[in-house]
This record gives sequence, structure tokens and C-alpha cells, in this order.
Amino acid sequence: MDDALRPVPDAELIERCLRKDNAAWDGIVVRYWRKVFHIAYKFTGKHDEAEDLTQDVFIKLFRSLDKFNRDADFSTWLSSVARNYCIDHYRASKREREVLVEDLVAFDLAPASPGSNPHRALEDRDRRSFLRRGLESLPAKLREAVVLRDLQGLSYQEMADQLHLPEGTVKSRINRGREELARLLLRAQQPGRSRRSAGGPARLQARR
Repeated sequence: MDDALRPVPDAELIERCLRKDNAAWDGIVVRYWRKVFHIAYKFTGKHDEAEDLTQDVFIKLFRSLDKFNRDADFSTWLSSVARNYCIDHYRASKREREVLVEDLVAFDLAPASPGSNPHRALEDRDRRSFLRRGLESLPAKLREAVVLRDLQGLSYQEMADQLHLPEGTVKSRINRGREELARLLLRAQQPGRSRRSAGGPARLQARR
């Protein structure tokens, strides 16, 4: 193969990146974008979210290049960094979703404070409306499970009896309903969020 057409080794690209060579960084992104995207997609199951997460992973990689052991395999190290970042992101976002639903459900169940000022009362109505719009967006079976459990306070056994379903199915619907509700509510809280991934890897901007 002509030397001019031979792929640049990872080690050379990394050394050039550390010397602030932006073209070398672009080369790494293009070379490994699909690999990182596939890892992110396994965690999200959604194309747009996987692209956002892929962007974040590459920024993490860029900032960690100086920690890479030059004797190790770069592809293996990259995969490890990507998986660890995705795991941390999943755990953090899962807890964020759980807290959001817990807070909103607890708020919806709480009685209105007597003598509260008009502005607070308006905020209360807005939050309840926000939660109810999220519930209305859920598939009927998942909405029913969340309402019976979290708003009406039925036990798993009571729900199983009322819905004529095994208790395991009831628990599964509750969990799926909470996850989907939280995803809808978080998305509604960020209506103006731009797609950072627009244009694919070529537009990735990373800074130390």
C-alpha cells in the first residue's frame, strides 16, 4: 500500500492530539464514532439519546488522552472509558428520573396549604397540570399502573386483584410507567434543548 494511503496509527494520532492538532482529533472521532455510538445505543435504546451520549463520551476521551498508557491498545481503552461513562450516566439519570417522579407524585398527593398566597397557588396548579399532562401521554396500561400505585396507593396485591394480572406483571408495568413518565417530564422541562449532535462527528467540538 502506498504510504500516503496507509491509515495513520492510533499512537501517532494521539501524540498529535496532545500537541493540539485538531485534525488528528477529527481523525480519531471519525475512526471510532460508530464504535462509541454502538456502546451508547446499548444503554439508551434511542438513536438521538445515543448520539448525545456519544458526544459526551468523546469529550471525556479528549480530556483523558494524557492518561492513556501508550503501551495499551487504544481501541480497548476507548471502549472501557465509553462503557464506564455510559454506566455512570445511566445510574445518575435513573436516579434523577426516580427522584423527579417521587417528588411530583408526593406533591400531587399533598393537600393544598390553607391561606397560601395567589402566586404559590398558581405554581401549585401548574405543577399538578405538568404531572397530569405527563400521565396522559403514557400508554393506557402504564398510566393505569402508575395511577393505581402512586396516586391511589393500592398495594401490589390489590392491583393484581383489580386488574386480574399476576403480581409480577403489575410490578413490571409500574416500573415501566414510572420510567416513561420521568422521561416525558424531563423532556418537557427542556423544550429548547438543541441537538448537539447535529451534523454527526465532524461537528464535534471538544475542549480541554
